[in-house]
Amino acid sequence: MTLEAKFKNEEIVPDVIDQAPKSTLQVAFGANQVSLGGELTPTQVKYSPLVSWEVEEGSHYTLIFTDPDAPSRANPIRREFLHWLVVNIPGSDLSQGQVLAEYLSSAPPKDSGLHRYTFLVYKQAKRVDFEEKSIPDTTREGRRHFSARKFSEKYGFGHPVAGNFYLAQWDEYVEEVNKKLAGT
Repeated sequence: MTLEAKFKNEEIVPDVIDQAPKSTLQVAFGANQVSLGGELTPTQVKYSPLVSWEVEEGSHYTLIFTDPDAPSRANPIRREFLHWLVVNIPGSDLSQGQVLAEYLSSAPPKDSGLHRYTFLVYKQAKRVDFEEKSIPDTTREGRRHFSARKFSEKYGFGHPVAGNFYLAQWDEYVEEVNKKLAGT
């Protein structure tokens, strides 16, 4: 199945974006590769992954990692929940990008079923001064009701150039994430 077909089959198109990316984003959580809808556990994705994509020399990119199924796919009233946002990435060197939302592991609620954790990369026309405040990994504030589509429209990114996604459901590591976010 093609990248476009997988994004449509899991309804990431149209739930998150209007058009599937043209290329597959390479995402690895250690030995665990993200494979266009394969299942990973929150325990397997507790630390930020290595990511790479095809770049145009001299270009800047934005990486969005989002869960459109908050609190569940059947009842996504908090769609989307932002898990990571890095902007002004020169090429694919994340370490040189500006982190607007620190990485937060997958944390689907117990008995909420599988969630579609989605990575999207957008090419920026130029380096951008973003007005959003940085979000630490200890809060939910600023993460609920995020919209990759609206963020892209706001900054004129167009459609994502690369993407990937995995499915995850609750495991015991979610309790650790919830402790970190307690009170927010």
